[in-house]
Amino acid sequence: ATHRVAYGSRIFVDDGDKVKRGQRIAEWDPYTRPILTEIEGRVAFEDLVDGISVQETADESTGITKREVIDWRSTPRGSDLKPAIVIQDAKGKVGKLSKGGDARFLLSVEAILSVEPGAHVKPGDVLARIPMESAKTKDITGGLPRVAELFEARRPKDHAIIAEIDGTIRFGRDYKNKRRIIIEPHDSTLEPVEYLIPKGKPFHLQDGDVIEKGDYILDGNPAPHDILAIKGVEALASYLVNEIQEVYRLQGVSINDKHIEVIVRQMLQKVEITTQGDSTYIPGDHVDVIELEEV
Repeated sequence: ATHRVAYGSRIFVDDGDKVKRGQRIAEWDPYTRPILTEIEGRVAFEDLVDGISVQETADESTGITKREVIDWRSTPRGSDLKPAIVIQDAKGKVGKLSKGGDARFLLSVEAILSVEPGAHVKPGDVLARIPMESAKTKDITGGLPRVAELFEARRPKDHAIIAEIDGTIRFGRDYKNKRRIIIEPHDSTLEPVEYLIPKGKPFHLQDGDVIEKGDYILDGNPAPHDILAIKGVEALASYLVNEIQEVYRLQGVSINDKHIEVIVRQMLQKVEITTQGDSTYIPGDHVDVIELEEV
């Protein structure tokens, strides 16, 4: 059996270990994504100014305080800030990562700091945690409205952004309210792909990170159209069945997958002709998939 584990997971087994059914092999926080340091050094803050780009808040239920990054662009003094955590070497200089860049980890709005300035950290230590948008939206858009959204294949308002190619993340020149993200392809025959991310959105990737086709660049509920275009028909069908089942499970309702699969099959039964080629179809025609394959 193969299991994909999230970035920052704690692994409880070693390669080659024998495991028993039901044994815990890994765990992670489903509501946040950690920012981990890759090198050893001392923590330094950049552009984290109290009251402008960071503030201390208390959890009403637990009473525990936390330091959270706030929207620094809302004040004139914060317009040029770029909040980040930097890892310095013994000489006080910014450390270098194995992939070549500086050990500077940019922080997005709502990031929760896990370290203090001057703290000594080792590879794998958590510097900050970024809340996942998808974890919030599942609670808000649950129930039948979510099922209707899935069956109608509507594009969610603040949908996730999915990587179109395998490559390396690079940060381009930012616009006023947008962060420019570029994926440099590993395949030399492909062109770089560029995305514009709203600066206020929680963003967990760093410059130099390696990303695979289909990975999430921005968290949230993905648009079915993007899944179909990037990952294919089978991935979309699997996504729709799983998401619809999750809504019903939360309501305590048990439904056999086959009932949902029948509807999903009908949703994916026809295709739209975009290029005529050698066929008798014209662009804009809607044709049954099986009929098209026979042609």
